[in-house]
Amino acid sequence: AKSGMKPIVDIYSTFLQRSFDQIFQEVALQNLPVVFCLDRAGLCGPDGPTHHGVFDNSYMRIFPNMIVTAPGDEQDVHAMLDFALNSSSPVSIRYPKTKVEHVVRDVAAIQLGKAEVLSWGEDGNILACGTMLAQAVAAATQLGSQGISVGVINARFIKPVDDAIIAKAAAAGFVITIEENTILGGFGSAVLESASRQGLNTKRFRVLGIPDEFVEHGDRDELLAELGLDTTGLVKAARHLINLPLTAASEG
Repeated sequence: AKSGMKPIVDIYSTFLQRSFDQIFQEVALQNLPVVFCLDRAGLCGPDGPTHHGVFDNSYMRIFPNMIVTAPGDEQDVHAMLDFALNSSSPVSIRYPKTKVEHVVRDVAAIQLGKAEVLSWGEDGNILACGTMLAQAVAAATQLGSQGISVGVINARFIKPVDDAIIAKAAAAGFVITIEENTILGGFGSAVLESASRQGLNTKRFRVLGIPDEFVEHGDRDELLAELGLDTTGLVKAARHLINLPLTAASEG
C-alpha cells in the first residue's frame, strides 16, 4: 500500500478477528488504502459459532480512518468494490456465505457515507444493513398490505452513517435498524450515536440484530427466524412500534 498498490485482503470475517492489532498498527494508523473483503459475514448456518461472522461491524468501525460498508445485495457488492479501490482510506466490505435475494431496483451510485433510499414511509422506516435488505423490502410490502406505510433504506455504510437520512427517518415515524451482526457496537449503535449527536427523539427506535450470546449451528433461515431477524420478526417489531404513541413513550 505504501508503494502505491491497492492490496485486497480476502478473508473470513471471523478469522480477521485474529488480526485486530495488525489492522490497527499496519493499516488504520497509517491510513493506508487497503481493502478488506470479509467473506462469511453474518450467520454461517451449520458452520456454527466459530464461523458466524457477527462481530465485524462492531470491531471494524472503532478504527479511525476506516470506512466500513455492508452492500445490500450482489449489485451493491460490485459497485462497493469499485468504490473501495478508488478510496484513499482503508475500506471493509462484508458479504455473506450464502446467496442473498436480489433486490430489484434502479441502483443508486455509491457515495461515501450515503444510504440508498428505496422508499419513504409515512408511519416508519427500516434502515437495513447489508444482507437484511431483502427482509426489509418483504416486511414493508407485507405491512403495506395491512395499511401501514413503511419505507426501506439500504444503509450501505456503517461508518460513516448517513446523518441526514437518520434525521429524516426519525421525523417520519418509527425507525428500525436491522443487521446480521451483534447489537453491541454495530450499525444500530452507530445510528443511535448519530441520533444522540443530532438531539433526535429515539423513543420509537428499535435495534434488531444478533443478541449478546453465541449462536449455535443451524439452518440460516431458521436461525434468523429464531432471532427475530426474518420478515415475520420485522413485521412484529413494526406493528409494536406503530402502536406506541410518541407522547406516552416519552413519559416512560
